[in-house]
Amino acid sequence: MAERSFVEEVKKLRLGAGEVFSGEGILAVTKALLESGVAYVAGYQGAPISHLMDVLADAQDILQDHGIRFENSASEATAAASLAASVNYPLRGAVTFKATVGTNVASDALANLASGGVTGGALIIVGEDYGEGSSIMQERSHAFAMKSQIWLVDPRPNLPCIVQAVKDGFDLSEASSTPVMLQLRIRACHLHGQFVASDNKRSAFTIKDALENPARDVNRIVLPPASFAHEREKIHERWPAAVEFIESRRLNEFFGEDGQDIGIAVQGGSYNTVLRALERLGLADVYGESKIPMYVMNVAYPLIDSEWERFCADKRAVLVIEEGQPNFVEQNASAILRQRGVSAALHGKDVLPLAGEYNTATVMKGLRSFFERYGVLEPQPAPRKVIPVVAVKEAATTNVAADNRTPEVNELPALDDNVHARPPGFCTGCPERPIFTAMKLLEREIGPHHVSADIGCHLFSILPPFNLGATTMGYGLGGASAAALNAPAAKRAISVMGDGGFWHNGLTSGIANAVFNKSDNLTVVVDNSYTSATGGQDILSSTALNPTRSTGHEIEQAVRGVGVNWVKTVRRTYDLKTMKATLKEALTTPTKGPKVLIAQSECMLNKQRREKPKQRKAIAAGERVVRERFGVDSDTCTGDHSCIRLSGCPSLSIKPNPDVLRTDPVATVLDSCVGCGLCGEVSHAAVLCPSFYRAQIISNPTRADKLRQRTRDAVIGWLQRRGAARRARYAF
Repeated sequence: MAERSFVEEVKKLRLGAGEVFSGEGILAVTKALLESGVAYVAGYQGAPISHLMDVLADAQDILQDHGIRFENSASEATAAASLAASVNYPLRGAVTFKATVGTNVASDALANLASGGVTGGALIIVGEDYGEGSSIMQERSHAFAMKSQIWLVDPRPNLPCIVQAVKDGFDLSEASSTPVMLQLRIRACHLHGQFVASDNKRSAFTIKDALENPARDVNRIVLPPASFAHEREKIHERWPAAVEFIESRRLNEFFGEDGQDIGIAVQGGSYNTVLRALERLGLADVYGESKIPMYVMNVAYPLIDSEWERFCADKRAVLVIEEGQPNFVEQNASAILRQRGVSAALHGKDVLPLAGEYNTATVMKGLRSFFERYGVLEPQPAPRKVIPVVAVKEAATTNVAADNRTPEVNELPALDDNVHARPPGFCTGCPERPIFTAMKLLEREIGPHHVSADIGCHLFSILPPFNLGATTMGYGLGGASAAALNAPAAKRAISVMGDGGFWHNGLTSGIANAVFNKSDNLTVVVDNSYTSATGGQDILSSTALNPTRSTGHEIEQAVRGVGVNWVKTVRRTYDLKTMKATLKEALTTPTKGPKVLIAQSECMLNKQRREKPKQRKAIAAGERVVRERFGVDSDTCTGDHSCIRLSGCPSLSIKPNPDVLRTDPVATVLDSCVGCGLCGEVSHAAVLCPSFYRAQIISNPTRADKLRQRTRDAVIGWLQRRGAARRARYAF
């Protein structure tokens, strides 16, 4: 199951010429693909382009109407390799994945594709996951585009520009026989807007035509001597063709050329941020009219020498705004201007930060420095000294009038001292939490072990309260990360990977590699039944019945198929006792060879998304609905809080102790509890206090439920009155 359904939204994909499309950026990209006559689409889900895959999955009927082949790829490398269909045939194809991890995985296929070149348009839609909203290492796709001579399109973030960039990307690819990378920033993927739609197109040459009329061109295959000719072809033929196309189609834009004698050069993706900063400085209006000349590079690579010369020829200075390091654009532009004898001073990283996302505040600070230097803005006066809000001591206040002495002031403590860190963690009721709780409990018995982590929700185990995991090397590479730590020793290394990472490449690079090298380590495969971290998309081992995909292929069978003999499956991870015992067996058994423990339970977040609407509907219909919740008996709780330290569940908190004779706060369970039962399991497994209880909340109770409750109230009330009477009897 995907994170959300786009069944209603995809109806907009049928809009025809002249109709107005309103919606999200990713949905607009899908419409642009249809209008471009795409023949096939593939990809691997990941923020911020997961929705593109989900939209295509929900648009199967529209894709079939237009003869478009859509495929969920096993990895980014699989997706990139599918563009091979455009090498020999005039088929337009598009693939999508998250960058830069996606381009890293796909690099071999993309490098070969760029070397031989393409006949049909090949578009790589990259979700540029850079900046504060990122979940990965801070790198950019720009370097990869430069390395393999793939043209990089970075459109202004509004729907008409993004849609046009998709169409121009295909045309540019075909004009230069080169794959094109379309870079979409996080905010561009999720912005909303409008554009005037065109009719959807069927590919003139279909996949059926390609199959029935096979063709091959040995000069497109990366083998000597053709591979040596490819480099010359890229530089001497494809590059000039791309430059000519970019110039003639005017893909890059110039704004306010007749304005100041200074200017700004910016990649299209950062245009909105720069314009907002200019508006804040009083140099642009809300309609996008700038008083400062701007050169907007909707194609970030290659740079167009003639356009740089044209823009900078009459300027004293130009500021290059380019996120990240190295400053590829600034260095390239500097070489162009020097070679062409243009004397304009070039600025960039000298007034802007070397690294990090360029938000409005950051860009505005750099722009102000640049403008003050060239007299566009007056220098700001020195900032006033801000007197902090203080709590004046009562005695000092009294002495002020008497002897005019300055009262004592107490400066506010640093924010770090006041605000507690809130590291990311598992969701309430997450089935992965008990896996790492079991590991922590086992540490008490057999000591700590080296743990190689992996990409996915389970990566949160590195952070408090578990503090497990020493490295993470890539998606599905948890097992491979422990490969070097395979030697006779008193302890075995543990590696972790999810079911998505397992099918991505963990089966071969981790499990099969461990079999081949006779590893004695343990691999824990977290099986949620779908790719939880990327939005709940189905995979080979999904239990859901998917009409367009083959599911139900068990991980245990695949593991045994590559030669693992010691395999255990825990069907319910919340069974902490079984989870701990199985882990202990895997780490202490005398049996040699690789060991695999498959820990199964459905992602609670996706489960709640499915179950809560059903419950609300049933309650509204008057049906009996039973929900389980857990609580803590304040009179029994000792205030030890081991339950919190060994769980970390967001629904576990503390509250003041109701007993005036005890000062330690007691544990409490918040209303966000989903009734997974782990806190109670922890209390039992850790031999803690028996303060946890389970309660049932019944909506629309039956007569039997009401009678049962009245009976309980009567019995409990009688026992309470009896106890109170006995205490009163012995009171002094």
